[in-house]
Amino acid sequence: MSGELEAPRGLYFEEFEVGAKMRTRGRTITEADLVQFAALTGDFNPMHTDAEYCKTSFMGQRVAHGMLTLSYAVGQAYQLGILERTVLGFRGLEMKFSVPVYIGDTIHVEIEVADKKEARRLGGGTVELTIRIVNQEGKVVQRGTLTLLMASQPEQA
Repeated sequence: MSGELEAPRGLYFEEFEVGAKMRTRGRTITEADLVQFAALTGDFNPMHTDAEYCKTSFMGQRVAHGMLTLSYAVGQAYQLGILERTVLGFRGLEMKFSVPVYIGDTIHVEIEVADKKEARRLGGGTVELTIRIVNQEGKVVQRGTLTLLMASQPEQA
């Protein structure tokens, strides 16, 4: 391995175009996902972890933690490569949780660049992404906005 750093393959602030749309690949939610997320966060609410309890609840079965679904969506967005080594920081998040996600559901993320604002003193600018997390039936399970601080392109020598 050489001592050189790999060049970023993500988009720089200047390369984001308002109105641009992207879609991630799918991710199926498993029982193991719920168990591991509960263990990681300490959220052992029976609506996520107790199948017998859920049989008599209004959901009828266990549901994925809302934050688990959101966490996977952020990971799926990162896997697109647009943020690889060019994202400087997570600046804000606003989400609505609309439809439950169950074990066995497959989610993907639809992203649209909604706005961008230069922030030179921070080394780039903010990019606001509209996020829609969609299940296998085409239902939007969560929607909102994610604001990221993205690096500016390096100056050419």
